Amino acid sequence: MKTDLSFIIVNWNTRQLLLDCIDSIHTTVTDFGYLIYVVDNGSLDDSVKAVRERFPQVIVIENQENKGFAAAVNQALGKNASTYSVLINTDTLLHKDAIRAMYSFMEQHKDAGIVGSQLEKPDGTRQHSYDNYPTLATELFNKSLLQWLFPYRYPSKKQSIVQPMEVESVIGACMMIRNEAIKNVGKLDEDYFFFLEETDWCYRMQKAGWKVYHLPEARVIHLGGQSKKMAPWQSQIEYCRSLYIFFKKNRTIVSYRVFRTFYLVKILINFIANCISNALVLFQNRKLRYRLSIYAMLLWWHLLLCPDWMGLKPGKKS
Repeated sequence: MKTDLSFIIVNWNTRQLLLDCIDSIHTTVTDFGYLIYVVDNGSLDDSVKAVRERFPQVIVIENQENKGFAAAVNQALGKNASTYSVLINTDTLLHKDAIRAMYSFMEQHKDAGIVGSQLEKPDGTRQHSYDNYPTLATELFNKSLLQWLFPYRYPSKKQSIVQPMEVESVIGACMMIRNEAIKNVGKLDEDYFFFLEETDWCYRMQKAGWKVYHLPEARVIHLGGQSKKMAPWQSQIEYCRSLYIFFKKNRTIVSYRVFRTFYLVKILINFIANCISNALVLFQNRKLRYRLSIYAMLLWWHLLLCPDWMGLKPGKKS
């Protein structure tokens, strides 16, 4: 059956957030025919049971293990026949008319492959909703400094954007994708387990001639990083792994090798600096201890030659 929209929600142990997210879709999306797909990545908190009991009309795809974000999304993309797909995280709540604004924009701009929303904290404070592609400059230097020195090249959430704006990539917490564009460029790249899969998608979309837009009027509450909080150092390793994958796939071999070398140097410098900071306060500052632990695990992962068994992927040390 042809529908206007297919919402795709990937869940991993965020039961209550998932229920609230689905409820916000039902509450705010009233003018379109839509389906909701929940792809559960082996949750242990009765998420699947709760969804089936409270929202029996939702289509649930239940995985026995954590397959990663990209692979989970692709499972649902292969089943829907809608005009647009909406990827939405469990830790988001839709404002009224957010989806209507995105749908109308896509209908009026046939060159748009992806449109992203304006993410906000619960108090209405703007969050980072779009970004530049990773480059040597963005990943090796201070991004805030780049945004201050070159605001048009490196836009930030500090800028008040009131009109739709073409961007390089959007943050994937809530974005609408034209299914025609997906047929053109393919689904998400499953080499990315978690992080940067939507960035890679935007990159491929634009290479194929589709445009990517940020739509400030489509406001979405984003609680942010709830799954990441459950596995902090594993998430940082997975983000680093995704950065390496992006550079290897989308940059020259020289850029990739330079990045791998100097990113490790950057991690080492941060590790040493945090050791000194912690020593100065006799390891009494909780935030400093947390940062030190993250850099220590990142450094250890590199010293072990970046094994797959460290990070968010399920599996055991071989």
